[in-house]
Amino acid sequence: MQPAAHHIAAFNLGRLLHDWEDPRVAPFRDALDRVNAVGERSAGFVWRLDDAGMEQAQLDPQGPLGGDTRIASALSVWESVEALEHFVFRTVHGRFYARGPEWFEPWATPRLVMWWVPVGHRPSVEEGVARLRRLEAEGDTDEAFGWTHLEQAQLWKSRGRGAAEAA
Repeated sequence: MQPAAHHIAAFNLGRLLHDWEDPRVAPFRDALDRVNAVGERSAGFVWRLDDAGMEQAQLDPQGPLGGDTRIASALSVWESVEALEHFVFRTVHGRFYARGPEWFEPWATPRLVMWWVPVGHRPSVEEGVARLRRLEAEGDTDEAFGWTHLEQAQLWKSRGRGAAEAA
């Protein structure tokens, strides 16, 4: 259950099968601005780390993502689980999400972590990575969780649990 005066933060990442400039990644790369714009206009959207901030975090060799040029990640905050879930599965995002295996390496551990943040809090990539590591180490807890931890999450069930947990 969503705590009072809290929003839900979501951090996800993946490693591309090919370099960003590779034509095989072009459909994903070329859709990012469109997908992000839809997210920012979606009901319940609060905030996302902008492209410059995310690129800096992704490319910094001493940063939380290790400077791997094939890492793609996103960090956002939403008013509710339902708002996040609607964006993920019921907008243009869902079409690109379904095509993820075309662009991303298989990942043995969770690629998505969510957690509650006080209204007004803007999480950092470091915070997202720490939450993801906690989820990997401990499984779902109130501090770091996936879709299965959220009773109010329903759309992910119809999209295939294995795929949704990895998103």
